[in-house]
Amino acid sequence: MVKPESTVQRVLQEIADRETVSIRLLARQLGIQPQSLLGKLRPLLKKGLVVLSEGRAKVGINPDFGQVVGIDLGASHLHFALADFRGKILQDSNKRIRPEDGPRKLIAQMVEGARHLAAKAGGRLRAVAMGVPSPVDADRGIVAFAYNLPGWKNIHLVHELEEKLRVPIFLENDANMAAIGEHWRGVAEDVDNFVFIAIGTGTGSGVFVNGKLYRGRTGSAGEVYRMNIDWPRWAEDFGDSGHFENSVSGKGIAAEGRKALHPPADPGAFDLAAERDAHFVFEAFRQGDLNARSVLERIFTMLGVGLSNLAAILDPDLIVLGGGIVKGAPEFMLSTVEKVVRCIQKENTPPIKLSALEDKAQTFGAIRSALTVAYENVARRL
Repeated sequence: MVKPESTVQRVLQEIADRETVSIRLLARQLGIQPQSLLGKLRPLLKKGLVVLSEGRAKVGINPDFGQVVGIDLGASHLHFALADFRGKILQDSNKRIRPEDGPRKLIAQMVEGARHLAAKAGGRLRAVAMGVPSPVDADRGIVAFAYNLPGWKNIHLVHELEEKLRVPIFLENDANMAAIGEHWRGVAEDVDNFVFIAIGTGTGSGVFVNGKLYRGRTGSAGEVYRMNIDWPRWAEDFGDSGHFENSVSGKGIAAEGRKALHPPADPGAFDLAAERDAHFVFEAFRQGDLNARSVLERIFTMLGVGLSNLAAILDPDLIVLGGGIVKGAPEFMLSTVEKVVRCIQKENTPPIKLSALEDKAQTFGAIRSALTVAYENVARRL
């Protein structure tokens, strides 16, 4: 939340950070007497924003005060989740998309999906947050360049959504959003310095430094897809995806898999989403296909080299692997990556864990971000 301007706003921030807390502990945290705290709570209670429980010994955010929607935009899907005002997911839905349809149609699908979920639940929608596969200008709400989504360059997405949904909108890079989710409800909870690696159709990362998301000079911190781990190829043009993502990604695995496995052509698979789907490689791996194993081992080794480079620069407390691709062969990925990083980093190898939230980390990050925006919006009116 923004820096509180009044004691009542500070009280709300402290409660929001904990969802529910004892009156005595909260009073001690704020440096006031419990009776004084109850006085500060009156406007929040009157608004219905907070509720007392356990004989007025505890106070918490009222989950029924409103609802928020988190949206995960990928290169082949839209995932929506509706949560109450404490972040409990009430409903969710998935929609497969055609990335080649362009921004207009996808924005219409976002609006329709958010409205549909909110209408089904019947509560008041307070805010929406979404993660997108692109660097973003968070201050102006602009999608800079989502190269996996044709036509998505300098799109004023926040303005478009606010105009149609009439609620505050928060926009963030998808890997950053996933890192927020993992820090809130995943294995990185209470970890101040960590890197979240998101491997889906593309590849990105979110970086937390001293307990806060690090965005960098242009909002592009963590865009590891452009990292090059093969220096003789430094001048090659890998297109918009860059060297690292050209292999270490769902589309990279799919491309290498087609070369090694020669899967039969699917006459119905003519769109970009189908072309980037690496499912057949993982299925062959699970069936014991040695060519599939060789493809994945080579790509996971590249991932390990990339993680070792990040560890050398950032010296994080933790590296988290997440995204849809991790679900394909999680144990094999983790063992291969750990072997490579240990070999390079020696005794300085950071812990490496699989995401506790799997491919839902970005959704949890969007819900957390939407709640923060909603709390801030309410706090300004106190």
